[in-house]
Amino acid sequence: MTDWPPIDPADASAVADRRDELVAAVRDHAGQIAYQLARLEGGDYGQATVDTDRGEWTVKYEAGDLEYLRFDPKRGSEVYVVSTKQPPEPGPFADALVDYDDFVAGFNEYVTSLDGVLDDVDIDFPAVETTDGVVAERDRVLGRVREVCDRIAAELHRYEGVDYGTFTTRVDGTRWELKWDRDGASYLRVGGSSGLYLLSQYEPPSAADIREYAPLFREFVRAYNDHVTDLESDLATVEL
Repeated sequence: MTDWPPIDPADASAVADRRDELVAAVRDHAGQIAYQLARLEGGDYGQATVDTDRGEWTVKYEAGDLEYLRFDPKRGSEVYVVSTKQPPEPGPFADALVDYDDFVAGFNEYVTSLDGVLDDVDIDFPAVETTDGVVAERDRVLGRVREVCDRIAAELHRYEGVDYGTFTTRVDGTRWELKWDRDGASYLRVGGSSGLYLLSQYEPPSAADIREYAPLFREFVRAYNDHVTDLESDLATVEL
């Protein structure tokens, strides 16, 4: 009969403590690599791979801090030397540390290879042209369009007797719509619901669009005037 209790299990505390001590040291050291890599790449997160004779190292960073350090040997299974989940097994961890110096040397060699790579880059860039003239002309044209549309809105408000409405017409076969309220023109749209907003509360149209449609705005105003003339003609036939 087997004696009971059996012999006590071996105490793994010493191995685990030594493993944790080494992991902390590697985390601190590889964290410097992650920081330098983040500065070099210029982003908040990323990763880089360094090849050695024994395998491949991958360092991943986030916000300049080390996220993980992984070693994928040419023989055997990959091991996360440093990670946010669990510490590595002592055996694969020890095997990876044999190659750690070569990993650091490979990273340093990569950084050194970039020395002077930007020395001959010319920063004598061409002068940037100002858009002041174009913007001023755009504002001048759209300001006049807004002024006329507000006048039309005010007249329609007087005639319709309501607080808001629309006036639509066609210019060269294209639908134009002016939406107005008691404060003035809300928008002037060309081409239906998915068309171009010549006037709106958002961004102005491009200079090319203004150049195309501003001349046609005259025809829109003429169409409005014809509309008013028709209304006057209708009322002229009323006898009291």
